[in-house]
Amino acid sequence: MQREDQFIPELIVRNGVAALHFYKAVFGAEEVDRMTQTATGKLIHGELSLDGHKFFVCDEFPASEGGTCKSPETLGGTGVRITLQVDDADAIVNRAVAHGARVTMPVQDMFWGARYGKIVDPFGHEWGVNQQLKEQSHETTQVAAAEFFANRK
Repeated sequence: MQREDQFIPELIVRNGVAALHFYKAVFGAEEVDRMTQTATGKLIHGELSLDGHKFFVCDEFPASEGGTCKSPETLGGTGVRITLQVDDADAIVNRAVAHGARVTMPVQDMFWGARYGKIVDPFGHEWGVNQQLKEQSHETTQVAAAEFFANRK
């Protein structure tokens, strides 16, 4: 029997249904399940699959309705970055921007042998987008990192 994901992130957002559409359109996620509150249309549970891995999306609910988590919009930011390994970082970031994301770090060649950039989605969650171009040794990465940070001074 195949073991399911042991780690399933759940993203709390405002406008959960729109978030499901964004993650499907930008990242190619597949919708597995959706449950909405009949009276308000708020997303109680959205389940997506991305390359065979689950993640959940849920609307923010007030404490009076059992809500315990806040969206990045309510918090004024997020304390988490989710990084995706992709085949084409530039294409993913461009597609994200076309769907309302904001670039916080343009995609660029990085010292660990990847093209990497960062976006904030329209719901306040930060995503790292990593396209590994080459594998390199820990030592090579350490030298490249020292050069990278020395040149930033």
